[in-house]
Parts: sequence; C-alpha cells; structure tokens
Amino acid sequence: MKILGIGNAIVDVICKVDDNFINKNNLTKSTMKLFFDEKEFKNLLTSLKIEKTVSGGSIANSIVGLSQLGNKVGFIGKVSDDEFGSRYEEGLKKENVDYFYSKKREDLPTGTCLILVTPDSERTMCTFLGTAGKINDKDIDSDVIKSSDIIFLEGYLWDEGEPKKAFDKAINNANKVAMSLSDLFCVDRHKPHFLNLVKSKLDITFANEQEISSLIEAKNFDEVINFSKQLNKLIIITRGEKGAVVVNGDEVVESGIQKNLKVIDLTGAGDLFAAGFLHGYINKFSTKGCLEKGTEMSSKVIQQIGARL
Repeated sequence: MKILGIGNAIVDVICKVDDNFINKNNLTKSTMKLFFDEKEFKNLLTSLKIEKTVSGGSIANSIVGLSQLGNKVGFIGKVSDDEFGSRYEEGLKKENVDYFYSKKREDLPTGTCLILVTPDSERTMCTFLGTAGKINDKDIDSDVIKSSDIIFLEGYLWDEGEPKKAFDKAINNANKVAMSLSDLFCVDRHKPHFLNLVKSKLDITFANEQEISSLIEAKNFDEVINFSKQLNKLIIITRGEKGAVVVNGDEVVESGIQKNLKVIDLTGAGDLFAAGFLHGYINKFSTKGCLEKGTEMSSKVIQQIGARL
C-alpha cells in the first residue's frame, strides 16, 4: 500500500443554496459547522433539494484522487450498517480503494455532510459525524498501517475525544505520517495538540494560510515561513489566489495558480491538491513537480460540482 488514509467516513450531500439560506440558519460561510443533534440536522436537510450524494470525507476525497492517478491506496473510516453505510462502501470500491473496515449496526447512523454551495462557488459545510466520529483504536489494524508507506490523517477527527487513541495507534505504527489541519475552527479548538503534532509527530503537514497562521499565531506570512523552516519537515501551505508554498528545511518552493478557470464549486479543492502533491511525492517528482500536480488536480475539481473527478 502506498498511502492509507484514516478519516471521517462521511456521505456528502451536495445542495445549491442562496446567501439568504446561510444567514437564516446562522451559518458562517466557507466554514464547517458540526451538528450534535440528529433531529436539528435532519430538519435542515428536509428543507433542501439534493443535487447528488458522494462517499466523502476530506481524506477519503484525497485517497480517491490518488487511486484515480493509479496509486495503490486504502482507507479506514467508521460507518454503520445502514443505507448510507452501504452506499459509502460501494462508492469506495468503485474507485478501487481498499476499504479496511467491517461495518456493523452502530448506535449512531453513518456520518453525513451537507455541502451548501452558494452562487459565488463557496461551500459551507454542515456535518453530523454520526458514527464516523466514534472511530477508536480497535478500528485500526496495526498490520495494515505497517504495510503502508505513508498514512494520511485528518485534523477533523480530533473533533471527538475517542479517536485520539486511534490517532496514537496509527502514528505509533506508521512508517511516515502526513496530516491535513482540515479547518480553521479545528485548529483553534485543538491548538496545543495540533502544534505538538506538527512539531513532533508529523513528517508532512498540509494547511492553508489561515490555518497555519492561527496555529502559530503569526502576524504575517514571513513568520509562517520561518517557523516552517525550523521544523525540518515537509510543510505544504495553500494560499488561495496566491498559489501554494512548500517549505522543507531551508528549501522554499512556490507555485502559482492556473488562470482563467470557470470556477463552479470549491468543494474538495484542498483534498485534491493534497492528492496531486502526494502522488508526486510517492512517485519521486521534484518539489516543484509535486506542487504543479497538486495545482492541476485542484484546478480540475473546482470546475465541477463535488469533490470527485
């Protein structure tokens, strides 16, 4: 196995809405809100017209992207033995991803994420983690971890207490560890944990500029670069219209964005960027080549609805 992803197994439910819907439901545009009340979440869902459903979750999107590029990959994520759980499993199998989880009937349903796409192509996510957030160390097979070149973890998993043991078991058995910081709210909630992970446990960190700036409370981007240089690890930072930067010790490599794209939906842009970058990394591309592959993948996905190519 080249790369094994461990993350929230979430069925993405994609819907188009207007700005009024976002405001009326007290949502913050372009962020992810966690729902803990199943009834409240279902009420939100009933008022929407569904465009399509996909076996999603941030890391799962990256893993599917890697599979589509011809890499041997797998995924661990917890679902329940219900309709969405079956759909989830089928969706990954269709994409040639080895799914290392045997589903059973759980107390909570399979996790669901409403992806609300506004006319400006921004996406606002409402997530009911369901059983996805209950992943624990018993769900992690050490042998599968050991036989993978890289494990790729999801910052979102830190939003629940139980998965910490799963994280620790995975990291302790891994050959190499990559992680996405996932979301600004995630970083702000788990700052000491994330900072420790980035400094001590991770070989590769993916973050956007907002996330890493918040993590180290940087006043400007130079501080981010200086912090990253000192780590002597691979830090990949996406900067929206300013492109992306990789810092690896004293090496700093930048890449611009592709111009004149018809942007339809930004869902999955970061996930597919990570897929492209990791594809380059495991296939021995130059750092610049890795960045360019990441940019190419993210550029493709934002010109369509959803996080899959």
